[in-house]
Amino acid sequence: MNPADALDIGQAAIWTVVVASSPGVITAMLVGILIALLQALTQVQEITLTFVPKILAILLVTALTAPFVGAVIFAFAEQTYARIPNGF
Repeated sequence: MNPADALDIGQAAIWTVVVASSPGVITAMLVGILIALLQALTQVQEITLTFVPKILAILLVTALTAPFVGAVIFAFAEQTYARIPNGF
């Protein structure tokens, strides 16, 4: 394996992590912004108000996007395993 192949696999791995984690991260960001706006408008500064809805939203989105995330990770694994017979 030469350095270009190692960089290619590393780049694909990083991109896979970004794509696979994006549904949860985007959900957490949007729910966090909505909760912060709600807290600013109502002046209710309850700490559990920020965490509980965010955790529930992330769990729901993770359950709904699990096939997509699995497909992305599977595609990366197939791409990586396909390089083995060629010596990377």
